[in-house]
Amino acid sequence: MEKETMINPSPHRPHVSSPNSTSKNMVKFFLFSAIGIFMFFIPVTMNEKSSIMLDHIVTAIQTAVPALVPYYALLVILMGAIYPFYTKTWNKDKVNTIFSIFKIIGLAVAVMIVFRFGPEWLFDPSMGPFLFEKLVISVGLLVPIGSVFLALLVGYGLLEFIGVLLQPVMKPIWKTPGRSAIDAVASFVGSYSIGLLITNRVFKEGKYSIKEAAIIATGFSTVSATFMIVVAKTLGLMEIWNTYFWTTLAITFIVTAITVRIWPLRSMSEDYYDGKEPPKESFSGSRLQAAWKEAMDTAEHSPALWKNISINLKDGLVMTMSILPSIMSVGLLGLVLAEFTPVFDWIGYIFYPFTALVQLPEPLLAAKASAVGIAEMFLPALLVAEAALVTKFVIGVVSVSAIIFFSALVPCILSTDIPISIPQLLAIWVERTILTILLASPIAFLLF
Repeated sequence: MEKETMINPSPHRPHVSSPNSTSKNMVKFFLFSAIGIFMFFIPVTMNEKSSIMLDHIVTAIQTAVPALVPYYALLVILMGAIYPFYTKTWNKDKVNTIFSIFKIIGLAVAVMIVFRFGPEWLFDPSMGPFLFEKLVISVGLLVPIGSVFLALLVGYGLLEFIGVLLQPVMKPIWKTPGRSAIDAVASFVGSYSIGLLITNRVFKEGKYSIKEAAIIATGFSTVSATFMIVVAKTLGLMEIWNTYFWTTLAITFIVTAITVRIWPLRSMSEDYYDGKEPPKESFSGSRLQAAWKEAMDTAEHSPALWKNISINLKDGLVMTMSILPSIMSVGLLGLVLAEFTPVFDWIGYIFYPFTALVQLPEPLLAAKASAVGIAEMFLPALLVAEAALVTKFVIGVVSVSAIIFFSALVPCILSTDIPISIPQLLAIWVERTILTILLASPIAFLLF
């Protein structure tokens, strides 16, 4: 049986540090974490616009070289379309095959948009151009640049410090072990792909049960802060970025606390991977001291700054390559279905009683926007971009808190070893969407 006294990704670390290395570790922890916090969370007013520095940097790049940015985005989409064939993962299973084909379609659409040829409906301002100019270009710049500063935010002990402090609340509230606090925080400030990578690794090590791994994958593996900035920009919420971010974080975790207590998560198996024995998790001594020690251990063994940034930048670019072609294909498919067919109107009727109950302005539009999120998490924001502020805020929260969407997260979850099916994922999506509408609406009315 394994006994764990704290979250420790490297259990064989030496624990003796010289005074000089301790001081160096403290500087790394405080300085780099502070820069990361400043870049992601501190609003700054520049050119009469209040936003976080990361957003200002992206805006400055778009303003400085507007003619080059579309070609950069097209190049990333091209690399993203080729990547599954280069790595020979395109035919690993049906899901990979389908999404690899969608990426090729995404490349074809992007080429038409950039070089201005193709069907007339594609060039409607609310279709191809909106998708490419408002989403693809923003994501294409935000995620790689954001990943650079993410290296500072999560690479020098802050993540582990928070993780150890959160251990006592994880089991009673979310029914997951203390170590899952790292997954939760990694997903929210990092990305669902990082979170799922951690979750799958820990699950295969026999430290999560099937039920715990499914809770973490569907309850914490949401889009990162950098993706949330794109949603907030699309909806005109950057002036209240901190309010939007922290409200979304709180509601996402509250919704997860509820969904773990209802079907299908409640009924999932509590067995462990390959029949492994469940680990024993315990804690003794001062939690604050343990959190500090874990942060210092992480700072001690962190890679050099430039190496850390290059690793994160590479991960950010690979993720951007994966996401951009999917936005252009699955995103466009979602917009076409929303514009020209009643599919999402029909699905939206699942949510209409709830958007009407909380008295959102244009409740049918809000319900339809909530429904379209299953295709791609950015699409709800596109549908309500011109709606009332209350509706925009609620849908902005829904698009993140609902978590499950087919353009990226679903294939990521299905590619792990966690045994969870598409019908179960769809059921969790419906539950999360309804709960988020009910929780976010009163807050939106209080704020606006």
